[in-house]
Amino acid sequence: MKKIFFCFMATALSLTFVPKEVTAVTNSSTIHAMDSYEAQRLVNRLQEIKTLSKSKLTSPQKRKLRQEVRSISERFKQSGPVIYISGGALILIIILLIILL
Repeated sequence: MKKIFFCFMATALSLTFVPKEVTAVTNSSTIHAMDSYEAQRLVNRLQEIKTLSKSKLTSPQKRKLRQEVRSISERFKQSGPVIYISGGALILIIILLIILL
């Protein structure tokens, strides 16, 4: 019985300590929550860029469009704090909730 419990705990702990990504806010002036109007405006701008005929554009214009798309992507990434939970941690939390409740 002790061997099974030990194996189960070792497996649970090994699955728990595999974080996918950890992000930290380094700049206090970042946008924490975008309002829906601004987010929709940015999505519409991305759609406009996607449908734009890029074959007629010059190289500097294409570079500006790429930079604009990157900046919009960065704004979406910085829109709020994100917490990542590994699969093992999620299973362990569920098991603990079932046992305790």
